[in-house]
Amino acid sequence: MTLNMEPENQELLIEGARTFGIRLNEIQGEAFDLYLRELLKWNQKINLTAIRSEKGIVLKHFLDSLSVTPHLPKTASLLDIGSGAGFPGIPLKIALPSLGITLIDSVQKKIDFQRHITRRLGLKGVEVIHGRVQDKDILHKMTGRFDAVISRAFSDLETFGQLAFPFLRKGGTLLAMKGEVDQEEMGLLLKGEKTRYRLRRIASFFLPQSSIKRSILLFEKG
Repeated sequence: MTLNMEPENQELLIEGARTFGIRLNEIQGEAFDLYLRELLKWNQKINLTAIRSEKGIVLKHFLDSLSVTPHLPKTASLLDIGSGAGFPGIPLKIALPSLGITLIDSVQKKIDFQRHITRRLGLKGVEVIHGRVQDKDILHKMTGRFDAVISRAFSDLETFGQLAFPFLRKGGTLLAMKGEVDQEEMGLLLKGEKTRYRLRRIASFFLPQSSIKRSILLFEKG
């Protein structure tokens, strides 16, 4: 596989993905390469991400997004709240083409980029929505529709759980991407009066070839 990115970053992407059980084929590798180029180009004009190095994007955006892959059924419908420049939803779609993805963000320039990159990558089964999950029209349209809800936009686990709750079907999975696990914060979500979740699993790991610790908390909607 020959990509435009630097050889060490190409190796980081391919080998890093493999640690999460993903063997990227040539088409998928080229998709990530194009995603990287377009993100760097757009980021020169509008602020899509504070991470501006090729390696940083591969590690902290692409591989961090792909770390969720082992915890997703391949045919799930996934809602990505506050999806920004498309993370983690678009990398997950590249790796798992059968995954149905809905991306929602309140910032128009980020939505413009998401629509641009999904067109350039030729991705099917991706819905991009401009708005907030609190909006009545969005709530009405998408209540109970998703097998899983994910976000990298919330530092507050309790708020994320409350906002995601209406969109999950019964038995659906809330995936919270975190650094260190805060037991007190997790307790607030599990004891919340407005939501009913059961902790299913905590997966803790380091991002490939780094000392960056990450955790994925999986909750089931009761």
